[in-house]
Amino acid sequence: MSSFGQPASGASRVIKLVVLGVAAVVLLSALNPITVISAGERGIKTTFGKADDAVYEPGIHFKVPLAQTMHVMDVRLQKGEGEGDAASRDLQSVHTRIAINYHLDPKHAVEVFRNIGPTTDIAADRIIIPAAQEAVKAVTARFTAEELVTRRTEVRDAIGALLREKMMRHGLVLDEFAIVNFAFSRSFAEAIEAKVKAEQEKLKAERDLQRIEVEAKQKVASAKAEADALALQRQQITPDLLALRKIENEREAIRKWDGNLPQVTGGATPFIQLSPNKP
Repeated sequence: MSSFGQPASGASRVIKLVVLGVAAVVLLSALNPITVISAGERGIKTTFGKADDAVYEPGIHFKVPLAQTMHVMDVRLQKGEGEGDAASRDLQSVHTRIAINYHLDPKHAVEVFRNIGPTTDIAADRIIIPAAQEAVKAVTARFTAEELVTRRTEVRDAIGALLREKMMRHGLVLDEFAIVNFAFSRSFAEAIEAKVKAEQEKLKAERDLQRIEVEAKQKVASAKAEADALALQRQQITPDLLALRKIENEREAIRKWDGNLPQVTGGATPFIQLSPNKP
């Protein structure tokens, strides 16, 4: 009996050790005393629900199982879009669509966790959406509907400045702000297009008028120059010059004459008077 009992007892101890090892692994996995914070994240440790003042950087961190919990907050660049209705200064209905890029300021991660929400997304939903709607309505009311189109850059900068200020109060940083689109009623949009077209036609007409005026001035200048040249030529014509030109013309005619008299009936023989031969 004793020879068979010793091996059974040894096997029992091995089985117990294996079971205890597995239980320890399971327990450690369940308790999870180690937390890994990745790049672009920050950790907020709570002890029995109370947040510590420290902000934990990326890396491996230990916590007391059951007593402590590590909450991870994203501090990378985030993208958000929103849209809403507002009224312009001239009481036109305006539908605005915006897009923003933002991130959580790591220095304010604990404050945001305590006062707003346990994640960056929750904080953004609670702060950015109402702040953006308020900023858009406040700035839109300063401009007429037409100015919202013609002064779009100024409107964008004003909304972005107001929204940035509101977000900074709560530890969120606005990186980029853009107005994707302004949408008006169909009738007002058509009126704006008609006015823009009229302005373009007016500018074209003004440019054409300027071109015509320049061309007219060029023609006047050209005519004046020609008249001045003719007047100068008349001043240079003298009786001696006329006599010289007459002699030059006669010489040219004699040079070109072939010796034959023209066959004409009646009239005087040009250039030379011939007398009959005498015996």
